[in-house]
Amino acid sequence: MMVREGFSVLLGAMPDIEVVGETVNGREAVAQVAALRPDVVLMDIRMPELNGIDATREIVAADADAKVLVLTTFDLDEYVYQALRAGASGFLLKDASARQLADGVRVVAAGEALLAPTVTKRLITEFAKAAQAPRAPSLSQVGELTERETEVLVLIAQGLSNAEIADRLVVAESTIKTHVSRILVKLGLRDRTQAAVFAYEARLVQVGG
Repeated sequence: MMVREGFSVLLGAMPDIEVVGETVNGREAVAQVAALRPDVVLMDIRMPELNGIDATREIVAADADAKVLVLTTFDLDEYVYQALRAGASGFLLKDASARQLADGVRVVAAGEALLAPTVTKRLITEFAKAAQAPRAPSLSQVGELTERETEVLVLIAQGLSNAEIADRLVVAESTIKTHVSRILVKLGLRDRTQAAVFAYEARLVQVGG
């Protein structure tokens, strides 16, 4: 409760962020999101009545455009990977600073996935091993991508932003945005987070590599 109230105070102090609701359990979170339709949902993993994974799955199933930002202690929350597969748009560590928390909310609200390069690869590679019934993308799905789109997908999985990918490949950022859009359409994915998970499941980025 103290953590939730602390986050609420920190975010509420930002001039461009408004906290429209708080909940004490997952079931209440699903109902509140349906009623309030917030731009971003800050979701804990461990909650009574309905855990954060199932709550995220229900929220995204009801509204494909919902943006859920998962909070995790990382070393303890072994189900974060499943939360990403359930439709979460990214994750933040609970010890994030006020600035990191606010920036994370802004990034997700803008339609980007929160994939911090220093954490993303470790998180996905660790929990890809433990995730039950992985989707195991078919080779035909991967084959639908062009060589450049595959290259962009790998860089997304490594946590690079559009601007960083454009710099790496020496092309315009608008070109990368086009590639990302085409990748999502071809693979039937909703956002960059799912694209990153797909890349690991398809072994385009090696687990533990």
